[in-house]
Parts: sequence; structure tokens; C-alpha cells
Amino acid sequence: MSPLSAPASCSPLVRGLATALAAGALATAVAVTPAVASDGGGGGTTPASGVTGGANGGDQWGGNDGRQEQGRYRGVVTADRLALRTSPSRGADVIRYARRGEVVSIYCKTPGPSVQGNPLWYLLTDGTWAWGAARYIDNIGPAPRWC
Repeated sequence: MSPLSAPASCSPLVRGLATALAAGALATAVAVTPAVASDGGGGGTTPASGVTGGANGGDQWGGNDGRQEQGRYRGVVTADRLALRTSPSRGADVIRYARRGEVVSIYCKTPGPSVQGNPLWYLLTDGTWAWGAARYIDNIGPAPRWC
């Protein structure tokens, strides 16, 4: 057994808590790490009209599944004013607000505290790394991958 693997005798609760702690640490690290890679855009938001597919079923990023080459996804904000936060929780600090109709870049999704029945949160990559409740972001194309 490797030093990083849990013994087979560990309860599901212990394994679940270990997984939750690791995910929380990763989420915190990602939330406070500045983005250094360019997403290929000119900065800012891509208009919704730029996300439509071509005649061959591909999209503007060269893939056939709605994803950008860097593995990011897109969504449109449905709330009048959506708080984007430092971690996937309503109690986390607000980084900025997104407005209804704004197209956002989604890196991945993770479970968190439920917002009006939806337990998913999206990690957004629009200039800063911030978390938004998936309840108020409609996917453009396929659902994002898991974090």
C-alpha cells in the first residue's frame, strides 16, 4: 500500500471527509491563484453570437463538443446580479458581480451548498478565478467537466 492511499478498513465517512478536505484545499488554492494563461480572447466577454457552431457541427474553438481548446466551457448568466465568490459557498467573499446576459468562461464544476435546489458551483475564468452558483448560469453547449 502506498503512503498516500487510505487503508481498506477506513469507513466511507472517513474517506468522504478526506476527499472533501482535499477538494476544499484545491478550491482555495485555485481561487487565490492568479490566472496567468491567456484564453486566446481579446479579454472580456465573448458575445453570445460568437459561440454558435459552424456548418460541420464544430464550434469556434475547433472542437465538436462546445469546448474551447483549453478545456473551458461557456455559460450565460440568468440572474439580474450574480455574486461571484472566492470559494463555492454563499458565505465566501464576493469578488465581483456578473449581470444577466453576460457570457462567462467556465473551467469546471463542483458540488457545494445548494442554491434553490441546485448543488453545483462553476469555477469561472473571466480575468479572475471566481465561483458562481450554477443555478444562475445556463450552459452554452455541454455541461462543464468536474473539477
